[in-house]
Amino acid sequence: MIEPVPARIEPFFSPRPWGARSLAPYFPEKTNLKELLGEAWLTSMDRPVANGPFAGKSLGESWRAMPEEWRGTRLGHYCGFPLLVKFIFPCDMLSIQVHPDDAYAAKHEQAAGGRGKTEMWHILSAQPGAELLIGLKPGVTKEVLRESIAKGNVEHLCVRHPVRPKETFFLPAGTQHAIGPGMVLCEVQEYSDLTYRVYDFGRVDASGKPRELHIEKAMEVTNFAGTRGGKIPPLALHSPDAKKQLLAACEFFATERWDCHKTTLIESDPERFQLLIILEGHGKFYDADRALDYRIGEAWFLPASLPVLSLQPASATALLRIIVPDLAALHQQLRRMGFEEAVIARVLVE
Repeated sequence: MIEPVPARIEPFFSPRPWGARSLAPYFPEKTNLKELLGEAWLTSMDRPVANGPFAGKSLGESWRAMPEEWRGTRLGHYCGFPLLVKFIFPCDMLSIQVHPDDAYAAKHEQAAGGRGKTEMWHILSAQPGAELLIGLKPGVTKEVLRESIAKGNVEHLCVRHPVRPKETFFLPAGTQHAIGPGMVLCEVQEYSDLTYRVYDFGRVDASGKPRELHIEKAMEVTNFAGTRGGKIPPLALHSPDAKKQLLAACEFFATERWDCHKTTLIESDPERFQLLIILEGHGKFYDADRALDYRIGEAWFLPASLPVLSLQPASATALLRIIVPDLAALHQQLRRMGFEEAVIARVLVE
């Protein structure tokens, strides 16, 4: 048996034309950058695990080698790691784009992994006036969208959402969207990098050529009838040792935010692993045999068979706890906790 231990994943930093020259405070070593960095992939399958029995191996290689008691009894069927978590640092408008769902990706995008992309965004910081574009306005048709793409004025067709720190937005596949400048956000998604751009604000790449657009595929996958995308109010969960909120849940992920000011217990679930994403603070994890330092900007994989772990903050700590849920079981759990159906429906997307 491979001893279960908390395992930290090394990040991958992705250059983007709309990125930033400083990723502080999340990555204080990434300042005064010559190259614009737009994304930190916290669970890249190509990056190594930093400690434990899989130290030095990539997350993808480690996942394939993990026994069921690490993955969880309900997650053994995933060939690749199921969750991609990123920090995004926009200093300019991202392209207006859309992602396919699993059915479309399985049929048309096997070479790219065959998985669609449903995602959520949690706002970490935001300047006044920062906005997201999520979904098309009522009445926008394929013909109207095509005409606006040709004229270069797609923005006015999208619904604008002003943002503030700690807010959460859900984006099902098929939702036209874009991220604006002046914020930092954490993105939780299916493990997929399939993106169909429809408008890129006239940007060019390093060779001076416009970035590729994917208009025909975007038209095929866009939901013109409306979207469940948009802001989701958090659901406060009772906890004696931390302020816990369920931010969003769907068949692909369930994400909670924990704000911890004292020792907090983290219980394991034999059915599924957990991811912890450190948004603020630093401190130590303790199990029966070891103490491990954590700090802002890190991603930790907790095996399903890990004994109870405790988090001891040295400074006020905020984190995201992310799992691949059994959505029906989660729904029933929330009902047993006394939440009404209307309240559950605002945060749980079935």
